[in-house]
Amino acid sequence: MKTCGKLLGIMLSIVLASCSMSNDNGSILVTSYSYDFAVSQNDWQADFSDFPAGADDSTFYELKFAYTDRPASVGSGKSIMLSGNNHSDDLFMFMKKKVTGLSPNTDYTVVFDVELASNAPKGYSGVGGAPGESVFLKAGASGMEPKKVIESNQYTFNLDKGNQNSAGVMSTVLGNIATTESSTDYALITRTNASSNAAPFIGRSNSNGEIWLFVGTDSGFEGITTVYYTKVNIVFSAVVK
Repeated sequence: MKTCGKLLGIMLSIVLASCSMSNDNGSILVTSYSYDFAVSQNDWQADFSDFPAGADDSTFYELKFAYTDRPASVGSGKSIMLSGNNHSDDLFMFMKKKVTGLSPNTDYTVVFDVELASNAPKGYSGVGGAPGESVFLKAGASGMEPKKVIESNQYTFNLDKGNQNSAGVMSTVLGNIATTESSTDYALITRTNASSNAAPFIGRSNSNGEIWLFVGTDSGFEGITTVYYTKVNIVFSAVVK
């Protein structure tokens, strides 16, 4: 769903400033999307990677996905819930969506703004790492569909997303899932790469003018993480000569 809300306006101004500085001779092509999961799943799909590919491993890792009510502490409405028990110290829980109608074979600066509910307070400790500060929220974009593949009896991610707090060629780190609350009640947090000081994240469309988006948690906390995604906003911008 395309939109032009206040938040996207702020993101857009940052993108336009970046594009204007990079090329003064071309026109700036901008497209924005807003996905509010309160009333629709908006065709986002969920999956998991970075865990063993044995027949019973998904059960052992307690992998769960649902389009369901958000926790009562963060209001009413639906959300996209992902949950897993990170026995591998490397579990990636992600959701993805294909965007169409972009210019083919074009590099786009992509700005993400993600709202989710987390119950991991800042400063807590846990096995392998903190349940908040050691669970990193990532977002990425690629002309290839992101998915899990089997390599050496492991489910791995087919795109370069980096590992935990490190970005990859096709991903950027938005932050971690720690809240500022003192309790383990769920609270809404927002993470974004919309910063004039950050290096721009670039995603390239394929020959059909498509880009696959993905958002997920890359975990170093060896316990159960359950998050509820409530909104995702994206701004694409490209300089076209």
